Amino acid sequence: MPQQGDSCRRSDAQRNRERILEVALAELSRCADTPLSGIAKKAGVGQGTFYRNFPNRESLVLEIYRHEMQQVADSARHLLDTRAPDEALRAWMDRLSEFAMTKAGLADAIRQVTSAPGGPAKPSPTPVAHAAELLLRANEEAGTIRPGVTADDFFLAIAGLWQLDPHDDWRPRATRLFDLLMDGLRTRARRR
Repeated sequence: MPQQGDSCRRSDAQRNRERILEVALAELSRCADTPLSGIAKKAGVGQGTFYRNFPNRESLVLEIYRHEMQQVADSARHLLDTRAPDEALRAWMDRLSEFAMTKAGLADAIRQVTSAPGGPAKPSPTPVAHAAELLLRANEEAGTIRPGVTADDFFLAIAGLWQLDPHDDWRPRATRLFDLLMDGLRTRARRR
């Protein structure tokens, strides 16, 4: 039977892991070659704790990518629970743009770990595609967007997002892009 001390240790371990991911995201977005020892130090954990969670650079980088992607995906359900479908979709686009700009900052690190022969593959974007589909179907059901728009259509329509420079003031351009897309999605929408 688990003791109370076990749950405290597990929650401490979870906090350590989350702190490592947070620091690593910031540091690796700035410089793909950031030493892992520097990330551990800034996260306030020892080398043993760090390597227990992430035995190598590859596992750390891929977990950051997976974690961020899952955060974006999970936010879709929360937004649908707290907003009207069209407002949820538009807010989710903003969350997606944050992820895209973070991913752009991590692009060098991701490329380094996935391009080596026999290296790990980049995680599939399936959770984000499912989230887009969830939001699109909720909007279609509510009559707030035109019927029949798929997640593939959606991602093709926002492909310009990945052309924005994350080091520039990208937010106003992303906002205009998404506002244009929402206007297009609403064309011929049938309100119920």
